[in-house]
Amino acid sequence: MTRRKRIWYKRIAILSGALLLTWVIVEMALAGRGTPPIPPGQPPVELHGGHVLNNHISTRSWTFDYDRARLSPDGMSGSVDGVRNGVVFRKGKPYLRISAAHVSLNLASLDFTAAGKVHIERIGDPENRAFDTDLVVWTNDAKVLRMDHPSYVHSGGQTLRVDKISVNFDDNSIHLGKLNGSVDIH
Repeated sequence: MTRRKRIWYKRIAILSGALLLTWVIVEMALAGRGTPPIPPGQPPVELHGGHVLNNHISTRSWTFDYDRARLSPDGMSGSVDGVRNGVVFRKGKPYLRISAAHVSLNLASLDFTAAGKVHIERIGDPENRAFDTDLVVWTNDAKVLRMDHPSYVHSGGQTLRVDKISVNFDDNSIHLGKLNGSVDIH
């Protein structure tokens, strides 16, 4: 009789262990399956006149002064209107100044898209070069600023039309598309 009880206890222990192991495996597989949905009825956050700053770990990525901002209830995305005195940082230091009619933000990836009338100028540039376009895309992970629509480069009273511009902040390279216009180089 004692031997029979031990066998049942062993079977119950093995079955309990198998069930616990199965539960742990299922919970691990289901963990991190996205964020829970936003509760219904939560309105987006509306802000008027302010400053938004985004850091990548401890290094600044970009910052904007704005007239009006609208953030999603979860705070992971948003749109900003009337951007002025925006700054894109390179290696933690101010590199480009940007102003735009409208900017869409992804606060999780630190990416943004500026649309409408967009003006960009390099901070501290002795030649005062500036860019005007209607669409700019910043990809933070790659540290790339793309202007896929026609852009106008202004330098020393001269203007050059460029079909596309891509600036890689990591390797400090600039790729230009088709050019239209003439510029005097000294």
